[in-house]
Amino acid sequence: MPLDGEPLSFGRLARTVDAAKDLGYAAISANDHFVMPAPWLDGPTALASVIERSADLVLATTVALAVLRGPVPLAKTLEALDLLSGNRLVAAVAPGSSKRDYELLGIPFEERWRRFDAALATLREQLTIPLWIGSWGSPAGLRRVARHGDGWLASAYNITPERLAATRTELPCALATMWTWVARDGHDAERALERLGATLGRTPGELRERVCVGSPEHCAQLLARYAHAGCERVYVWPLGDEPRQLELLATACRDSSIAFTDAPR
Repeated sequence: MPLDGEPLSFGRLARTVDAAKDLGYAAISANDHFVMPAPWLDGPTALASVIERSADLVLATTVALAVLRGPVPLAKTLEALDLLSGNRLVAAVAPGSSKRDYELLGIPFEERWRRFDAALATLREQLTIPLWIGSWGSPAGLRRVARHGDGWLASAYNITPERLAATRTELPCALATMWTWVARDGHDAERALERLGATLGRTPGELRERVCVGSPEHCAQLLARYAHAGCERVYVWPLGDEPRQLELLATACRDSSIAFTDAPR
């Protein structure tokens, strides 16, 4: 759903990684879907392609699809990424929320939670690295995080800072799917929210106080609220023009004396 219309390419990915390094971000992350309305890079492949370029940045999966990729092949992929990057991988997994992904692989969508629990047990047997669990924050999801996870990866557009503070566990907590567009003006912000809402099936009003789409001040203040709620890291996701958006967000946070620590997919 990029707003700038730039096609996917290694050059675009490389420029994003370079900007994250130069601006002092802590990580790069890759989301995982097999099919989406917009062009979509394979997440683990994208991370592997920038291992050398990423220097000492953390590499993160936000999240890898444990059921659809299969726990044993996924464990092999995650271990390889960690080894080849010099132990810089933060591995997070979830069942995924796209019914279309399940249909394409011939797996019943309604079985995803049962299969995910089985996949987690296998991953725990196969992995030698910490494993974070993605959850939108339901009671069942947080119990799963507590049973199997080394950390909770929440979803920005499915939670608020206040709900995060009320529901977080004793495990470390980070935030993914933080859609980001530091807007030029109010019209630019509303255009971005409408475009994002149409893709996600949410109204602009639902998204406005959850994601970094708006003025520099709005974005910096929202990240501060999540930090105050106990969120230790935010993986931001610019809606296009990634290097420029990373620069604008970094400047907004620095001007507001808010520490920023992470980068987009």
